[in-house]
Amino acid sequence: MALEARHGSVTSPESRAQLHLADWQAAGLEAGKFFPRTEAGLTDPFAPDDTVNAEPPQDGRIASAGQEFAAKLDEPDSHQDWHKHQVRAGQALEIAWNYHAAHKTRRWNYFLTRSGWDPGARLTRQQFSPEPIATFQNSGQPYWDANDLIPESPTVHSVTLPDDRNGYHVLLSVWEVADTGNAFYQVIDLNLA
Repeated sequence: MALEARHGSVTSPESRAQLHLADWQAAGLEAGKFFPRTEAGLTDPFAPDDTVNAEPPQDGRIASAGQEFAAKLDEPDSHQDWHKHQVRAGQALEIAWNYHAAHKTRRWNYFLTRSGWDPGARLTRQQFSPEPIATFQNSGQPYWDANDLIPESPTVHSVTLPDDRNGYHVLLSVWEVADTGNAFYQVIDLNLA
């Protein structure tokens, strides 16, 4: 089977996909953008000329982005005992995205599970805080004329973890593309001390 060109993944700290899938699979966790929204056909309020979104992943299928080849990523910790990176509350965590095929990019959003979330259940929108803990947005518009929207590989972001979380949490990293309706979904399992 020939490897398909896929798009991108979080390689540091290693995402759940990097640890448990082939590299080409880890870079192919693609579904509609604008998480935590659930519907397709939405316009980006910041960049209305960007391509409207496809349907985002359903609850319970967020870690896999709804991709069948990655369905095992959706299993709760009680079934998989996911590798947890040791971090500190309040720490600035360096997150690196690497790309197989870069796209014109609008933004990256980082969501963290809420205090009191249930690690024994599949990831749902209710498990995450509704607002990202960090957003990195590109401003060039319209995307077809903007020359500054192709990200460098790797793209490294410094994301400050909240002071009010401890123990096991999941960081959802979402790379939103300007010139398609999709985003790429990566989860990172963390143990906050």
